Amino acid sequence: MKEQFLGGFLVFLGACSFGVLSSIVKTAYRAGYTLGQVTGVQCFFGMLMLWGLHLIFSSINKKKATANQHKQITKKWKVIIVGIFPGLVGICYYQCVQLVPASIAIILLMQYLWISVIIDFVVFKNKPSKLQLLAVFVIIVGSCLAAGIFNNEIRLNLKGCAFGFLAALMYTLFISTSSKIGNELPKLEKSALMISGACIITFLIFPPLFFFKLNISDQIYQLGFLLALLGTVIPPFLFSVGIPKIGISLSAILSAAELPVAVMSSYFYLKESVYSTQWFGVIIILFAIALPNLKHLKK
Repeated sequence: MKEQFLGGFLVFLGACSFGVLSSIVKTAYRAGYTLGQVTGVQCFFGMLMLWGLHLIFSSINKKKATANQHKQITKKWKVIIVGIFPGLVGICYYQCVQLVPASIAIILLMQYLWISVIIDFVVFKNKPSKLQLLAVFVIIVGSCLAAGIFNNEIRLNLKGCAFGFLAALMYTLFISTSSKIGNELPKLEKSALMISGACIITFLIFPPLFFFKLNISDQIYQLGFLLALLGTVIPPFLFSVGIPKIGISLSAILSAAELPVAVMSSYFYLKESVYSTQWFGVIIILFAIALPNLKHLKK
């Protein structure tokens, strides 16, 4: 029982860690930094941290080299290519955060919940259950309320919404591909390879020339370090430890803590307006996330 409680607590903490990212990004924008600088510094610091941790732990737990090095190299390159998706998630999501309130940006990102059901059906031919279809419908209704579509006081930026949906699509593709590629590799190495792929695509879109223009004391480095720590390093580690202890079903529910944390962070820290209808929409989405997992929890 203690192990389950600890596992649940770790998954919850990981989700909360993800939830504060949008507020940190908004802070960076208010300080005058650009999308390229924010995503670039986060990816670069995240890559350094993960490779550093991988080298430390691999030197402690030395393993024999595999017989077929060519196969290993091919697998690693596939993981790097998959890393393009989280890189694009960061770019699209942070562009969305720049154009719409942080509380709405996270709602748009959460649309991956129903997009993943559609892709799973169209691409992998996995027919959704009635419960999943009901959850999709509830998520869409809750998202409309949470995004303030029916609230005349809220003016949505269409470009920002488009980037939010793109981020959700990229996140869905990332989940679909990462779960099938590179599972034989050590977790830290797989994470380091993925963030390397994210770093490559980010620097191709936003060449890192700004590194030569910024001072080491600039605030972007402090914010970038926080983004890398809270978004790239800590959550994957907490999830990798916590999820095996409590299972995927309960993890899916607890990881939804990212949504209310992001909304509360935007309300209390950024002082953004969050209306009662939006809070109601958030509650509906959380219910929809829990809905397909209720039968597993009963077991």
